[in-house]
Amino acid sequence: QVNILILYLLPTLPDTNIKLEYSPESFSDTEVEYALDVCEKVMDIWEPTEKNKIIINLPHTVEWFAPNIYADKIEWICKNIKNKDKTIISIHTHNDRGTSIAASELAVLAGAQRVEGTLFGNGERTGNMDIVTMALNMFSQGIDPELNFSNLPYIKQIYEECTKMDVPTRQPYSGELVFTAFSGSHQDAIKKGMDNRLKTNNNNEIWEVPYLPIDPKDIGRTYKAIIRINSQSGKGGVAYILSREYGFEIPKKMHPEVGIIINKISDKLGKELNPEEIYNAFYEYFINQNNPLQLVEFNCTIDKENGNNSCSAIVKYNNNSININGYGNGPIDAFVHGMNNHGWDNFHIVDFHEQSLGTGSDTEAISYIQIKTNEGKEFWGAGIDTNISLAGIKSLISAYNRSLNNDNLNNK
Repeated sequence: QVNILILYLLPTLPDTNIKLEYSPESFSDTEVEYALDVCEKVMDIWEPTEKNKIIINLPHTVEWFAPNIYADKIEWICKNIKNKDKTIISIHTHNDRGTSIAASELAVLAGAQRVEGTLFGNGERTGNMDIVTMALNMFSQGIDPELNFSNLPYIKQIYEECTKMDVPTRQPYSGELVFTAFSGSHQDAIKKGMDNRLKTNNNNEIWEVPYLPIDPKDIGRTYKAIIRINSQSGKGGVAYILSREYGFEIPKKMHPEVGIIINKISDKLGKELNPEEIYNAFYEYFINQNNPLQLVEFNCTIDKENGNNSCSAIVKYNNNSININGYGNGPIDAFVHGMNNHGWDNFHIVDFHEQSLGTGSDTEAISYIQIKTNEGKEFWGAGIDTNISLAGIKSLISAYNRSLNNDNLNNK
């Protein structure tokens, strides 16, 4: 009678395009043969056409069984329903088993043409299928869902304001932490993937970054949230933050030493470190260290005949001024010989790197030096100065001071 009444009332809205939908309330509890019979009887009354098709919506009202069983039912309906060309097969899944999205995706593969869902899975009991997640699952496979989620954080904000409910932090795509890596191996893989995109200028090609199913920028998220640092994070994550936020391209061999320090600080504080805290810790432990050895003055000249360098410097050691002089094939080598001449000869340089921290004539440079003591212990140091030679000398002094202090958290 209701279906007849609907048909009777349609002419009362003469200039309105109305598409009729019929939904057997407990499709998932009903034998498919009987459900099909009921749907076809409704079709007989409503008389759909190819231009004005009927929507047959088949709900997984309660998830009694696995997604593939639901998809089998949808496939059977699609194959056996009469007047298929006058019908749109629709699905409507609930999340009692936590597999509503999987059920919807399999049902679409089985022949469903229309999907019903809710923003962020809102709905009765455990909720309905999350239309955001399913749409972005399609998007991640190169299928345009024709839904605009380019500013998903804003959609989430409006949803939370209107419903007074929170989107869980682990909700796919929309949760606060879904593009965040704490695991060291994940952080390192993400860093390499992002670096490769920059290196190969692959920004407009296929998205291929480990552990990130889509480009966060496509849904209004930023790269800043990808890697966050706690006591369990790895060396690659710390290097990523220092690189992306502050431009420090610390050498690969330096990553473990920096990572250990940052992890110990996070563990000691019992919290996640933000980029500023990571920068401050890196500066405190590695850059321009001046205790007990401090550079006061440095001069270097080049021998025009052989190209070697001669240096003279004033340093303070435990606040005592000392003049040192040295000769070598470069400023750093000359300074090392000067240190050796004064008795500071219990180390040798293992590795050295330098980079610019910007552009222009007054740009600062940073140098990274690794030394190895006669006891076999290795220490990295860094130095920053507008003079590249002085940056190198400062990085050497930083590494040497760290070796004297056996620099770790216990000494701070």
